[in-house]
Amino acid sequence: MKEVIQFYGYEFRWLNVLDLLIVVFLIIQLYRLLKGSLAFNIFVGLLMVYAAYFLVRALQMPILTSILQNFINVGIIAIIIIFQPEIRKFLLVLGKKTPLSKDSFLSKLFLPDKFKSYKDEENIINEVIVAVSHMQATFTGALIVIATTYRLKFDTASSITIDGNVSAKLIESIFDKHSPLHDGALIIVGNKILAAKVILPVSENPNLPTRVGLRHRSAVGITEHSDNLAIIVSEERGTISYAQDGNLVTDVSLEDLKVKMYEVLIDGYA
Repeated sequence: MKEVIQFYGYEFRWLNVLDLLIVVFLIIQLYRLLKGSLAFNIFVGLLMVYAAYFLVRALQMPILTSILQNFINVGIIAIIIIFQPEIRKFLLVLGKKTPLSKDSFLSKLFLPDKFKSYKDEENIINEVIVAVSHMQATFTGALIVIATTYRLKFDTASSITIDGNVSAKLIESIFDKHSPLHDGALIIVGNKILAAKVILPVSENPNLPTRVGLRHRSAVGITEHSDNLAIIVSEERGTISYAQDGNLVTDVSLEDLKVKMYEVLIDGYA
């Protein structure tokens, strides 16, 4: 027997309610994903085209209906091409909320004990914090990207492979103003410094503060479409910032940065 909900004379099945809740959830996630980006304006424009299509169809205007119908049919392929980075990030956000994601109950329940040792993660956190504190004190600009789930895709032609253990002295020497490697980003994957002098994609987010420079925009850019943490030390102001999921948090303390790194590297697997 199917249960029916009565609402102002209309009848709804539980599946109708579930259908509506799923659509609302997807719309909210999509809005959070696109908010503040150029893709959001494109998305609004597409919604206007769809609204116009339903309007002219309801008004029985055959010529405009046919034109918009053809535009929509062809536009599906264009949407996939235009929003490819956003679709990738959208699926990544959904994946984090599944029962098998790294911070879910099932993942914690079935994760083998051999993966529950955080010695390497704690070493990375301590070494990075020491390096950042020294570079902050000396106004040494730096951009450190910590890959949390998979290897980054970056320009290997301009980068220099390091493949060395994470240590404060090595990080500081790379970003030393007289070092040939100080420009670009340093990439940490697992417990290794993978590469230095890495050129990252620059974010086109128009809502970023105008005062932030290329390092900050590159940090946001690398986290907009991948699950990473980017740490920035400002050469001009000696301040610390970090970017995650396309969001920039500026002027943080060393303690705040340490908490964030624990959250990303340890709490997600605890």
